Amino acid sequence: MAYTDVSVEEAAWLLAAAGVSPLNKMEPLAGGWANSNYLLTLDDGTKLVLKVWDERPPDEVEQIIQHTCWLAEHGVLTPAPILLEGGLRMLVKDNQAWMLMPFIEGGWLPSDVSSLFELGKAQAKMHEVPIHESISTTFAIGYTLWDKMVNEAHENGSMTPFLHLLEEESRRLKRSIPDDLPTGIIHGDLYPDNVIGREGEVLALLDFEEICIETLAMDLVTTYVGFGWKDGLPVPELWDALLAGYESVRPLTDAERSALPDLHRFAVLAVAAWRYWQFVIHVPGTEHTNRYVEMAERLDKPLPF
Repeated sequence: MAYTDVSVEEAAWLLAAAGVSPLNKMEPLAGGWANSNYLLTLDDGTKLVLKVWDERPPDEVEQIIQHTCWLAEHGVLTPAPILLEGGLRMLVKDNQAWMLMPFIEGGWLPSDVSSLFELGKAQAKMHEVPIHESISTTFAIGYTLWDKMVNEAHENGSMTPFLHLLEEESRRLKRSIPDDLPTGIIHGDLYPDNVIGREGEVLALLDFEEICIETLAMDLVTTYVGFGWKDGLPVPELWDALLAGYESVRPLTDAERSALPDLHRFAVLAVAAWRYWQFVIHVPGTEHTNRYVEMAERLDKPLPF
C-alpha cells in the first residue's frame, strides 16, 4: 500500500494555508487503507489531522469532500475538512490531495449493546438525509467490482475457488434481492475503524469513501458485519441493539426484513471481494493476503434474522 511521508515543512505549509497556529508536534496516526494520516498538535494546543490521499485522485477527493460537507450540513456526525485559503478544503501537491480535519478526541466505538443502539440511531439519521445529485448510484465494492474481477480472471485464466463463488453468488443475489427496496445515501463501510466514540456514545462517522445511493437495509447489515460478529459467529444481542436503535428513527419495511439474510450475504461478499481485490490482486504478498477468507467463512453461519 502507498504511504506518504510528510515533513514538518510540508505540515507547516498546509497549516499556513489554514491560517492557524504554528506546528508544535507531529505524529503518524493509525487507520486508513488508502491515505496517510498525521496528528498535528499546534502551539495553541489545538489538534488537527493532516490527511494525504494516496489512492484517490484529487477530483475524486473533491467530490468526497462535497458529500461530507453535505452530510455535516444535514446533521450527520462527521467532521468537515477545514477551510483553507481561497475557500478551498484541500490543496494539491504532487498530484495528491492534502487536507486538514478536526481531531475528534476518543477511541474507536466498542461493540457493546449500548454503543450499537446509538450507532443504529446515527445511521438511520444519516439515511434520512436528502439525496445530493452528485452522489453515485454505484456501490464500488458491489456487483461492479465482482463482475470486473470475474471477467478479468476468465480472460487471463486466473479463476480461483473464491472467484467462482463470487460469480455464482452474484447471479443468485441479483435474482433474489428485490430491486425496489428503499434506497438513499449509505456509508457503505461503517466498520469500527470508521466510527469514533465511547461506550454508549457515537462521536463521529468517518471516511465516506464508499458513499453512494443504495439499499438502506444493506448498509445497516454491513454495519452488523463490522460490529456484530465475535470469534467467527454473529452475536444476536448486538443485532437486536443495532436494529432497535435504527428503528427508533426509521422502522424497516416488511420487504426489507424479508430481504435481510440475502442483504447480509451480499454485504459479507462485498467486503470479501474488496479484500481479495486489494490484497490478492492489487497489493499481493502482504500479511493481509488471506483476509478475505474470514468473510467467506461467514457465509454458512446461522443469522439472528
